[in-house]
Amino acid sequence: MSKKLVILGGGESGVGAAILARKQGYEVFLSDGGLLKEQYRNELLQNNIAFEEGKHSEEKVLAADEIMKSPGIPEKNELVKKIRAKAIPVISEIELAYRYKSESRIIAITGSNGKSTTTSLIYHICKTGGMDCALVGNIGYSFAKQVAEDPKPLYVAEISSFQLDDIKDFRPDVAVLLNITEDHLDRYEYKFENYIRSKFNITKNQRPEDTFIYCADDPVITQFMKENPLHSNLLPFSMYQELPKGAYIKDRMMILAVDSDKLETSVYDFALKGKHNQYNSMAAGLAGATVGIRKEKIREAVENFEGLEHRMEHVLTVRGVDFINDSKATNVNSTWYALESMTQPVILILGGVDKGNDYSALLDLVKEKVKAIVCLGVDNRKIHEAFGKHVEVMVNTAGAREAVHAAFHLANKGDVVLLSPACASFDLFRNYEDRGRQFIEAVREL
Repeated sequence: MSKKLVILGGGESGVGAAILARKQGYEVFLSDGGLLKEQYRNELLQNNIAFEEGKHSEEKVLAADEIMKSPGIPEKNELVKKIRAKAIPVISEIELAYRYKSESRIIAITGSNGKSTTTSLIYHICKTGGMDCALVGNIGYSFAKQVAEDPKPLYVAEISSFQLDDIKDFRPDVAVLLNITEDHLDRYEYKFENYIRSKFNITKNQRPEDTFIYCADDPVITQFMKENPLHSNLLPFSMYQELPKGAYIKDRMMILAVDSDKLETSVYDFALKGKHNQYNSMAAGLAGATVGIRKEKIREAVENFEGLEHRMEHVLTVRGVDFINDSKATNVNSTWYALESMTQPVILILGGVDKGNDYSALLDLVKEKVKAIVCLGVDNRKIHEAFGKHVEVMVNTAGAREAVHAAFHLANKGDVVLLSPACASFDLFRNYEDRGRQFIEAVREL
Protein backbone atom coordinates (compact mmCIF):
# COMPACT_ATOMS: atom_id res chain seq x y z
CA MET A 1 0.00 0.00 0.00
CA SER A 2 1.36 3.44 -0.85
CA LYS A 3 2.45 5.72 1.97
CA LYS A 4 0.18 8.70 2.74
CA LEU A 5 2.12 11.96 2.65
CA VAL A 6 0.34 15.15 3.67
CA ILE A 7 1.97 18.43 2.73
CA LEU A 8 1.20 21.51 4.82
CA GLY A 9 1.73 24.70 2.83
CA GLY A 10 1.29 25.22 -0.91
CA GLY A 11 4.17 27.57 -1.72
CA GLU A 12 7.30 26.80 -3.76
CA SER A 13 8.65 24.13 -1.40
CA GLY A 14 5.28 22.50 -0.72
CA VAL A 15 4.27 22.16 -4.37
CA GLY A 16 7.78 20.98 -5.31
CA ALA A 17 7.61 18.30 -2.61
CA ALA A 18 4.14 17.24 -3.80
CA ILE A 19 5.40 16.77 -7.37
CA LEU A 20 8.39 14.69 -6.24
CA ALA A 21 6.36 12.57 -3.79
CA ARG A 22 3.69 11.86 -6.41
CA LYS A 23 6.40 10.78 -8.85
CA GLN A 24 7.83 8.45 -6.20
CA GLY A 25 4.48 6.72 -5.70
CA TYR A 26 3.22 8.34 -2.49
CA GLU A 27 -0.46 9.04 -1.97
CA VAL A 28 -0.20 12.85 -1.74
CA PHE A 29 -2.57 15.41 -0.24
CA LEU A 30 -1.61 19.10 0.02
CA SER A 31 -3.36 21.42 2.47
CA ASP A 32 -2.94 25.20 2.66
CA GLY A 33 -4.73 27.42 5.20
CA GLY A 34 -4.57 30.37 2.79
CA LEU A 35 -5.24 30.73 -0.93
CA LEU A 36 -2.78 29.26 -3.41
CA LYS A 37 -1.03 31.34 -6.06
CA GLU A 38 -2.47 30.55 -9.48
CA GLN A 39 0.81 29.11 -10.76
CA TYR A 40 0.97 26.60 -7.87
CA ARG A 41 -2.70 25.66 -8.18
CA ASN A 42 -2.14 24.93 -11.89
CA GLU A 43 0.91 22.77 -11.18
CA LEU A 44 -1.06 20.67 -8.68
CA LEU A 45 -3.93 20.23 -11.17
CA GLN A 46 -1.54 19.31 -14.02
CA ASN A 47 0.14 16.70 -11.82
CA ASN A 48 -3.17 15.28 -10.59
CA ILE A 49 -2.39 16.04 -6.95
CA ALA A 50 -5.25 16.26 -4.44
CA PHE A 51 -5.27 19.55 -2.50
CA GLU A 52 -7.37 21.94 -0.46
CA GLU A 53 -6.97 25.68 0.17
CA GLY A 54 -8.39 28.14 2.66
CA LYS A 55 -8.60 25.47 5.38
CA HIS A 56 -6.95 22.41 6.92
CA SER A 57 -9.19 19.31 7.13
CA GLU A 58 -7.94 17.94 10.40
CA GLU A 59 -9.07 14.33 9.91
CA LYS A 60 -7.27 14.16 6.53
CA VAL A 61 -4.10 15.74 7.86
CA LEU A 62 -3.97 13.53 10.95
CA ALA A 63 -4.50 10.37 8.86
CA ALA A 64 -1.04 10.86 7.29
CA ASP A 65 1.82 8.35 7.60
CA GLU A 66 4.21 11.28 7.24
CA ILE A 67 3.87 15.05 7.02
CA MET A 68 5.99 17.54 5.14
CA LYS A 69 5.64 20.93 6.79
CA SER A 70 6.38 24.19 5.03
CA PRO A 71 9.25 26.03 6.76
CA GLY A 72 6.94 29.00 7.35
CA ILE A 73 4.61 27.12 9.74
CA PRO A 74 5.75 27.43 13.38
CA GLU A 75 5.67 24.69 16.02
CA LYS A 76 3.17 26.68 18.10
CA ASN A 77 0.54 26.29 15.35
CA GLU A 78 -2.42 24.33 16.83
CA LEU A 79 -2.49 21.77 14.01
CA VAL A 80 1.26 21.16 14.35
CA LYS A 81 0.77 20.55 18.09
CA LYS A 82 -1.86 17.88 17.28
CA ILE A 83 0.46 16.27 14.70
CA ARG A 84 3.25 16.14 17.30
CA ALA A 85 0.86 14.71 19.93
CA LYS A 86 -0.06 11.89 17.51
CA ALA A 87 3.69 11.32 16.87
CA ILE A 88 3.26 11.48 13.08
CA PRO A 89 6.77 11.90 11.58
CA VAL A 90 7.35 15.44 10.25
CA ILE A 91 9.99 16.15 7.59
CA SER A 92 11.06 19.19 5.61
CA GLU A 93 11.23 19.53 1.84
CA ILE A 94 15.03 19.20 1.81
CA GLU A 95 14.73 15.84 3.60
CA LEU A 96 12.36 14.55 0.91
CA ALA A 97 14.63 15.87 -1.87
CA TYR A 98 17.64 14.22 -0.20
CA ARG A 99 15.85 10.84 -0.14
CA TYR A 100 15.60 10.78 -3.94
CA LYS A 101 18.67 12.68 -5.13
CA SER A 102 20.42 9.33 -6.00
CA GLU A 103 24.18 9.80 -6.53
CA SER A 104 24.16 13.61 -6.75
CA ARG A 105 26.31 15.74 -4.45
CA ILE A 106 25.02 18.64 -2.34
CA ILE A 107 26.68 21.86 -1.23
CA ALA A 108 24.39 23.30 1.47
CA ILE A 109 24.79 26.85 2.77
CA THR A 110 23.31 28.31 5.95
CA GLY A 111 23.97 31.24 8.30
CA SER A 112 22.13 34.23 9.72
CA ASN A 113 23.47 36.58 7.03
CA GLY A 114 24.94 36.33 3.55
CA LYS A 115 23.29 33.01 2.61
CA SER A 116 21.78 34.10 -0.71
CA THR A 117 24.88 35.97 -1.86
CA THR A 118 27.22 33.10 -0.95
CA THR A 119 24.93 30.45 -2.44
CA SER A 120 24.68 32.40 -5.71
CA LEU A 121 28.45 32.93 -5.77
CA ILE A 122 29.14 29.20 -5.21
CA TYR A 123 26.72 28.37 -8.02
CA HIS A 124 28.49 30.92 -10.25
CA ILE A 125 31.90 29.39 -9.37
CA CYS A 126 30.64 25.88 -10.18
CA LYS A 127 29.09 27.00 -13.49
CA THR A 128 32.25 28.93 -14.41
CA GLY A 129 34.21 25.75 -13.65
CA GLY A 130 32.04 23.81 -16.12
CA MET A 131 29.90 21.83 -13.67
CA ASP A 132 26.34 20.75 -14.44
CA CYS A 133 24.55 22.00 -11.31
CA ALA A 134 21.34 23.56 -10.02
CA LEU A 135 20.69 26.45 -7.62
CA VAL A 136 17.94 25.38 -5.20
CA GLY A 137 16.41 25.78 -1.74
CA ASN A 138 15.57 28.93 0.11
CA ILE A 139 16.80 31.06 -2.79
CA GLY A 140 13.62 30.51 -4.75
CA TYR A 141 13.55 27.19 -6.60
CA SER A 142 12.28 24.05 -4.93
CA PHE A 143 14.98 21.44 -4.30
CA ALA A 144 12.38 18.65 -4.48
CA LYS A 145 10.98 19.88 -7.79
CA GLN A 146 14.48 20.06 -9.27
CA VAL A 147 15.13 16.44 -8.21
CA ALA A 148 11.75 15.39 -9.71
CA GLU A 149 11.91 17.24 -13.02
CA ASP A 150 15.53 17.96 -13.90
CA PRO A 151 18.01 16.07 -11.70
CA LYS A 152 21.62 17.30 -11.67
CA PRO A 153 24.90 15.77 -10.48
CA LEU A 154 25.40 18.71 -8.09
CA TYR A 155 22.94 20.85 -6.11
CA VAL A 156 23.91 24.17 -4.54
CA ALA A 157 21.27 24.71 -1.86
CA GLU A 158 20.52 27.67 0.38
CA ILE A 159 19.08 26.25 3.59
CA SER A 160 17.33 28.14 6.42
CA SER A 161 17.23 27.07 10.06
CA PHE A 162 13.50 26.31 9.65
CA GLN A 163 14.31 23.80 6.91
CA LEU A 164 17.00 22.22 9.10
CA ASP A 165 14.58 21.79 12.03
CA ASP A 166 12.85 18.83 10.39
CA ILE A 167 15.68 16.80 8.86
CA LYS A 168 16.35 13.15 9.68
CA ASP A 169 19.00 11.86 7.22
CA PHE A 170 19.78 14.99 5.14
CA ARG A 171 23.55 14.98 4.71
CA PRO A 172 25.35 17.51 2.51
CA ASP A 173 28.73 16.55 1.05
CA VAL A 174 29.83 20.13 1.71
CA ALA A 175 28.15 22.17 4.47
CA VAL A 176 28.85 25.90 4.79
CA LEU A 177 28.03 27.86 7.97
CA LEU A 178 28.70 31.57 7.49
CA ASN A 179 27.80 33.08 10.87
CA ILE A 180 25.27 32.88 13.69
CA THR A 181 23.66 35.98 15.15
CA GLU A 182 20.38 36.35 17.02
CA ASP A 183 17.59 36.05 14.46
CA HIS A 184 14.13 34.44 14.35
CA LEU A 185 14.22 34.01 18.14
CA ASP A 186 10.43 34.23 18.13
CA ARG A 187 10.49 30.75 16.51
CA TYR A 188 12.96 29.31 19.05
CA GLU A 189 11.24 30.11 22.36
CA TYR A 190 13.49 33.19 22.55
CA LYS A 191 16.41 30.87 23.36
CA PHE A 192 19.52 31.61 21.32
CA GLU A 193 20.92 28.11 22.03
CA ASN A 194 17.90 26.51 20.27
CA TYR A 195 18.63 28.58 17.16
CA ILE A 196 22.36 27.72 17.31
CA ARG A 197 21.59 24.00 17.55
CA SER A 198 19.19 24.31 14.62
CA LYS A 199 21.90 25.87 12.41
CA PHE A 200 24.37 23.11 13.36
CA ASN A 201 21.84 20.50 12.20
CA ILE A 202 23.49 21.02 8.81
CA THR A 203 26.43 18.96 10.13
CA LYS A 204 24.59 16.38 12.21
CA ASN A 205 24.74 13.52 9.68
CA GLN A 206 28.11 14.40 8.16
CA ARG A 207 30.89 11.80 8.08
CA PRO A 208 34.69 12.19 7.95
CA GLU A 209 34.59 12.17 4.12
CA ASP A 210 32.24 15.21 4.12
CA THR A 211 33.46 18.80 4.49
CA PHE A 212 32.35 21.52 6.90
CA ILE A 213 33.31 25.09 5.92
CA TYR A 214 32.86 27.61 8.74
CA CYS A 215 33.87 31.05 9.97
CA ALA A 216 36.68 30.73 12.52
CA ASP A 217 36.12 34.38 13.54
CA ASP A 218 32.56 33.74 14.75
CA PRO A 219 32.66 33.17 18.54
CA VAL A 220 29.23 31.49 18.58
CA ILE A 221 30.34 28.90 16.00
CA THR A 222 33.75 28.20 17.55
CA GLN A 223 32.30 27.88 21.07
CA PHE A 224 29.67 25.38 19.93
CA MET A 225 32.34 23.33 18.10
CA LYS A 226 34.48 23.21 21.26
CA GLU A 227 31.58 21.76 23.22
CA ASN A 228 30.26 19.52 20.41
CA PRO A 229 33.10 18.00 18.35
CA LEU A 230 32.18 17.31 14.71
CA HIS A 231 33.05 14.34 12.50
CA SER A 232 33.48 16.25 9.23
CA ASN A 233 36.65 17.36 7.48
CA LEU A 234 36.98 20.95 8.78
CA LEU A 235 37.82 23.93 6.54
CA PRO A 236 37.77 27.25 8.44
CA PHE A 237 38.00 30.75 6.98
CA SER A 238 39.25 33.84 8.79
CA MET A 239 40.16 37.46 8.36
CA TYR A 240 42.42 37.59 11.41
CA GLN A 241 44.47 34.38 11.52
CA GLU A 242 46.67 32.58 9.04
CA LEU A 243 45.38 29.03 8.64
CA PRO A 244 47.37 25.99 7.49
CA LYS A 245 44.20 24.68 5.83
CA GLY A 246 41.18 26.80 4.78
CA ALA A 247 41.00 30.42 3.64
CA TYR A 248 42.32 33.65 5.14
CA ILE A 249 43.09 37.24 4.21
CA LYS A 250 46.57 38.67 4.65
CA ASP A 251 47.87 41.97 3.27
CA ARG A 252 44.62 42.41 1.27
CA MET A 253 45.15 39.03 -0.43
CA MET A 254 42.77 36.08 -0.11
CA ILE A 255 44.66 32.80 0.28
CA LEU A 256 42.79 29.53 -0.33
CA ALA A 257 44.62 26.44 0.94
CA VAL A 258 42.60 23.28 0.35
CA ASP A 259 45.41 21.09 -0.98
CA SER A 260 49.09 21.70 -1.75
CA ASP A 261 48.14 24.14 -4.52
CA LYS A 262 47.31 27.55 -3.00
CA LEU A 263 45.23 30.24 -4.68
CA GLU A 264 46.05 33.89 -4.00
CA THR A 265 43.87 36.71 -5.25
CA SER A 266 43.61 40.38 -4.29
CA VAL A 267 40.47 41.47 -2.41
CA TYR A 268 40.56 44.64 -4.53
CA ASP A 269 39.60 42.46 -7.50
CA PHE A 270 36.54 40.93 -5.81
CA ALA A 271 33.29 41.81 -7.55
CA LEU A 272 31.61 42.01 -4.12
CA LYS A 273 32.70 44.88 -1.87
CA GLY A 274 32.64 45.22 1.92
CA LYS A 275 34.14 43.16 4.72
CA HIS A 276 31.15 40.81 4.98
CA ASN A 277 31.54 39.95 1.31
CA GLN A 278 35.18 39.03 1.87
CA TYR A 279 33.87 36.38 4.26
CA ASN A 280 31.26 35.28 1.71
CA SER A 281 33.92 35.09 -1.02
CA MET A 282 36.27 33.00 1.15
CA ALA A 283 33.47 30.55 1.98
CA ALA A 284 32.43 30.31 -1.68
CA GLY A 285 36.03 29.85 -2.87
CA LEU A 286 36.55 26.99 -0.42
CA ALA A 287 33.32 25.29 -1.50
CA GLY A 288 34.37 25.53 -5.16
CA ALA A 289 37.83 24.14 -4.43
CA THR A 290 36.33 21.28 -2.39
CA VAL A 291 34.26 20.05 -5.35
CA GLY A 292 37.29 20.26 -7.63
CA ILE A 293 36.93 23.61 -9.43
CA ARG A 294 40.30 24.75 -10.77
CA LYS A 295 41.93 27.70 -8.99
CA GLU A 296 41.96 30.02 -12.01
CA LYS A 297 38.23 29.40 -12.55
CA ILE A 298 37.50 30.30 -8.90
CA ARG A 299 39.48 33.52 -9.32
CA GLU A 300 37.64 34.37 -12.55
CA ALA A 301 34.23 33.73 -10.96
CA VAL A 302 34.93 35.76 -7.81
CA GLU A 303 36.07 38.68 -9.97
CA ASN A 304 33.14 38.77 -12.43
CA PHE A 305 30.19 37.81 -10.19
CA GLU A 306 27.18 40.15 -10.34
CA GLY A 307 25.52 40.73 -6.95
CA LEU A 308 21.91 40.02 -6.05
CA GLU A 309 18.83 42.22 -6.22
CA HIS A 310 17.90 43.90 -2.92
CA ARG A 311 21.31 43.18 -1.40
CA MET A 312 23.51 46.31 -1.35
CA GLU A 313 22.19 47.09 -4.83
CA HIS A 314 23.18 50.51 -6.20
CA VAL A 315 19.98 51.98 -7.66
CA LEU A 316 20.80 55.48 -8.95
CA THR A 317 22.73 58.63 -8.18
CA VAL A 318 20.35 61.60 -8.11
CA ARG A 319 21.92 65.09 -7.91
CA GLY A 320 25.03 63.66 -6.27
CA VAL A 321 23.13 61.47 -3.78
CA ASP A 322 23.63 57.70 -4.06
CA PHE A 323 20.65 55.41 -3.39
CA ILE A 324 21.35 51.84 -2.21
CA ASN A 325 18.68 49.13 -1.89
CA ASP A 326 19.56 46.66 0.87
CA SER A 327 15.97 45.58 1.51
CA LYS A 328 17.12 42.01 2.15
CA ALA A 329 18.68 43.24 5.43
CA THR A 330 15.90 41.88 7.62
CA ASN A 331 17.93 41.70 10.85
CA VAL A 332 20.24 43.97 12.83
CA ASN A 333 23.38 42.10 11.86
CA SER A 334 22.74 42.56 8.12
CA THR A 335 22.32 46.29 8.65
CA TRP A 336 25.54 46.35 10.71
CA TYR A 337 27.42 44.89 7.73
CA ALA A 338 25.83 47.39 5.36
CA LEU A 339 26.79 50.36 7.54
CA GLU A 340 30.26 48.95 8.12
CA SER A 341 30.95 49.06 4.38
CA MET A 342 29.80 52.71 3.96
CA THR A 343 32.39 55.41 3.28
CA GLN A 344 30.00 58.38 2.75
CA PRO A 345 27.65 60.11 5.24
CA VAL A 346 24.45 58.02 5.47
CA ILE A 347 20.72 58.78 5.57
CA LEU A 348 19.48 55.44 6.92
CA ILE A 349 15.99 54.09 6.18
CA LEU A 350 15.20 51.69 9.00
CA GLY A 351 12.21 49.80 10.40
CA GLY A 352 9.43 47.32 9.80
CA VAL A 353 8.35 44.31 11.84
CA ASP A 354 10.73 43.95 14.76
CA LYS A 355 11.77 40.33 15.43
CA GLY A 356 12.93 41.04 18.99
CA ASN A 357 15.73 43.29 17.70
CA ASP A 358 18.49 44.67 19.90
CA TYR A 359 19.60 47.84 18.13
CA SER A 360 22.51 48.54 20.50
CA ALA A 361 24.86 46.63 18.17
CA LEU A 362 24.35 49.40 15.59
CA LEU A 363 24.94 52.32 17.93
CA ASP A 364 28.67 52.90 17.32
CA LEU A 365 28.28 52.75 13.54
CA VAL A 366 25.21 54.98 13.63
CA LYS A 367 27.07 57.60 15.70
CA GLU A 368 30.02 57.43 13.31
CA LYS A 369 28.27 57.37 9.93
CA VAL A 370 24.55 58.27 10.10
CA LYS A 371 23.30 61.86 9.69
CA ALA A 372 19.59 61.09 9.84
CA ILE A 373 17.24 58.14 10.26
CA VAL A 374 14.04 57.76 8.28
CA CYS A 375 11.74 55.23 9.98
CA LEU A 376 9.71 53.04 7.66
CA GLY A 377 7.29 51.03 9.73
CA VAL A 378 3.97 51.00 11.54
CA ASP A 379 5.57 51.03 14.99
CA ASN A 380 8.90 52.88 15.24
CA ARG A 381 9.05 53.31 19.02
CA LYS A 382 12.04 51.02 19.60
CA ILE A 383 14.10 52.75 16.90
CA HIS A 384 13.44 56.17 18.49
CA GLU A 385 14.38 54.81 21.91
CA ALA A 386 17.61 53.31 20.57
CA PHE A 387 18.87 56.25 18.48
CA GLY A 388 16.87 59.35 19.46
CA LYS A 389 19.64 60.76 21.66
CA HIS A 390 22.39 60.08 19.12
CA VAL A 391 20.96 61.18 15.75
CA GLU A 392 19.89 64.78 15.25
CA VAL A 393 17.12 64.10 12.76
CA MET A 394 14.61 61.24 12.89
CA VAL A 395 11.38 61.16 10.88
CA ASN A 396 8.52 58.66 10.63
CA THR A 397 7.15 57.61 7.24
CA ALA A 398 4.44 55.15 6.25
CA GLY A 399 5.49 54.04 2.79
CA ALA A 400 8.40 53.69 0.38
CA ARG A 401 7.68 56.86 -1.60
CA GLU A 402 7.34 58.98 1.52
CA ALA A 403 10.56 57.50 2.95
CA VAL A 404 12.52 58.17 -0.25
CA HIS A 405 11.29 61.78 -0.47
CA ALA A 406 12.12 62.43 3.18
CA ALA A 407 15.60 60.91 2.81
CA PHE A 408 16.32 62.86 -0.39
CA HIS A 409 15.22 66.07 1.33
CA LEU A 410 17.68 65.38 4.20
CA ALA A 411 20.61 64.41 1.96
CA ASN A 412 23.34 66.61 0.53
CA LYS A 413 25.52 65.98 -2.50
CA GLY A 414 28.03 63.24 -1.63
CA ASP A 415 25.67 61.49 0.86
CA VAL A 416 24.20 58.03 0.49
CA VAL A 417 20.58 57.05 1.16
CA LEU A 418 20.69 53.47 2.43
CA LEU A 419 17.55 51.33 2.71
CA SER A 420 18.74 48.67 5.17
CA PRO A 421 15.73 48.12 7.42
CA ALA A 422 17.03 45.57 10.00
CA CYS A 423 13.41 44.34 10.19
CA ALA A 424 10.95 42.11 8.38
CA SER A 425 8.71 43.88 5.87
CA PHE A 426 5.26 42.44 6.56
CA ASP A 427 3.69 45.51 8.17
CA LEU A 428 3.69 47.65 5.01
CA PHE A 429 4.86 45.28 2.23
CA ARG A 430 4.27 41.76 0.94
CA ASN A 431 7.92 40.79 1.45
CA TYR A 432 11.43 42.28 1.26
CA GLU A 433 11.39 42.09 -2.57
CA ASP A 434 8.21 44.16 -2.69
CA ARG A 435 9.79 46.68 -0.28
CA GLY A 436 12.94 46.85 -2.45
CA ARG A 437 10.97 47.27 -5.68
CA GLN A 438 8.82 50.07 -4.24
CA PHE A 439 12.00 51.80 -3.02
CA ILE A 440 13.57 51.54 -6.51
CA GLU A 441 10.41 52.89 -8.19
CA ALA A 442 10.27 55.84 -5.79
CA VAL A 443 13.95 56.67 -6.43
CA ARG A 444 13.43 56.56 -10.20
CA GLU A 445 10.53 59.00 -9.88
CA LEU A 446 12.66 61.66 -8.12
